[in-house]
Amino acid sequence: MNEIQQMSATALVGAIRRRDVSAREAVQSQLDRITAVNPVVNAVVTLAPEEALDRADAADRLTLSGADLPPLHGLPMTHKDTHDVAGMRSTQGSPLFAEHVPDIDAPIVARLHTAGVISTGKSNVPEFAAGSHTFNPVFGTTTNPYDPTLSAGGSSGGVAAALAAGIQPLGDGSDMGGSLRIPASFCHVVGFRPSHGVIPMPAVDNDWAWLSRTGPMARTVEDIALFMAATAGPSERVLPSAPLTGASFAGIFGGAGGAPGDADPGDLRGVRIGWSPDFGLDVPVQAEVLDVLHSQLRHFEEADAIIEEASLDFTGADLVFERTRATDFAAGLGPLVESHRDRIKPEVCWNVDAGWSLTATELIAATAARTRLAAATRDFFSRYDLFLSPAAQVLPFDARERYPGAINGTAATSYLDWMRSASLLSATGLPVLALPAGLSGSGLPVGFQLATNHYRDVELLRYARAFEARAGCGGQRPDLVPGTGQAHRPVVTVGPGQG
Repeated sequence: MNEIQQMSATALVGAIRRRDVSAREAVQSQLDRITAVNPVVNAVVTLAPEEALDRADAADRLTLSGADLPPLHGLPMTHKDTHDVAGMRSTQGSPLFAEHVPDIDAPIVARLHTAGVISTGKSNVPEFAAGSHTFNPVFGTTTNPYDPTLSAGGSSGGVAAALAAGIQPLGDGSDMGGSLRIPASFCHVVGFRPSHGVIPMPAVDNDWAWLSRTGPMARTVEDIALFMAATAGPSERVLPSAPLTGASFAGIFGGAGGAPGDADPGDLRGVRIGWSPDFGLDVPVQAEVLDVLHSQLRHFEEADAIIEEASLDFTGADLVFERTRATDFAAGLGPLVESHRDRIKPEVCWNVDAGWSLTATELIAATAARTRLAAATRDFFSRYDLFLSPAAQVLPFDARERYPGAINGTAATSYLDWMRSASLLSATGLPVLALPAGLSGSGLPVGFQLATNHYRDVELLRYARAFEARAGCGGQRPDLVPGTGQAHRPVVTVGPGQG
């Protein structure tokens, strides 16, 4: 990787502001890296280089004008292919939308554009973002930069692989049952699922939808804060409004745009941490994952945190997640399944059918279970500041599999079972962050998952930054050699107006 490709987003934005690097150089560097490594990992699936370079030239003119610059000025970024970009092909990984070109930006993309991001293309997703392994019939499989025969996770797997492979330092993703956190764990990057409404994610026909979240992925916690400062804030489409805005995250680690390492490392002294390897429910986790995590607990202890083995009471969390997810799938994708079932993957159809089959009694039971879960959450955070757990139950698995069939001898009953480490926390609605915890004995990434109470997102980033500074795990980047790994469908390059 060249110097630009190794920069954090904070450092790159700072360099562009200081005119040490031009926006055109930043975009061209990203395009060069995509050419070099994307045939290995298949992270970027649509590319609009001419339009991106034109926007970079416009950004450089703005830099020279002396005008006030937006917070992400000149930063190149591909976007998750479930996030519409106006004028650029946005497929959701589905053959039904293989040539779909939207007229307007998704809300998160619109905010990134306002913040100065230059859109260069789209990153791969599972079909309709269903599942935490990134493959679809339009573009094929995204694989892991640490071992291109293995999964990069999902559904934000294209973003995670792009980050780990040095294609870009910052990206947008989304998370219903772990789609920011599992790929972060698999690719040794950071994924943040914010509190409800902090970054609005409007749902069709449901302004009160709460399970899915939009959030950032990055190689550093400092860059997560940079993204949040640029994109957080209320929307009339998401109710109720969150008490946090972009200003809540601005400068929480010191000055912006400095050199890497300038960030305030944070402080864990006296922080009360409940650590659970199995979520109090005997959730199966591979031994290699737990070996890494147990060895890294010392960083919290050496920082004078108070760490005990304790779990939030997740009784009923599976029921809350499964029924809320099924309801959301039926509401959002039901009409497509009804008219095109034979062209949609079976896992999506299964989820929609589950939503359609729910009775009033079952929905009432889910509401009651969510109420009990909220009480358990209040009780836990009356005693602890942070809940610490495995981000993923398994190491990255064979990319040819749809999902792991069993963990520690426990067979999967559906494609969701291996995601429980993430989906249990989704059911609580809490802010959750996954970050690198080290490599296994076989050289594969492992991640911690950190959660704190509702709308304590800023404190959560500070806790995570403190661990990151002590452990230094994020610096263990893959040695990705161009021309190795599995063959993939090539990236599709489009001209102006054809994105």
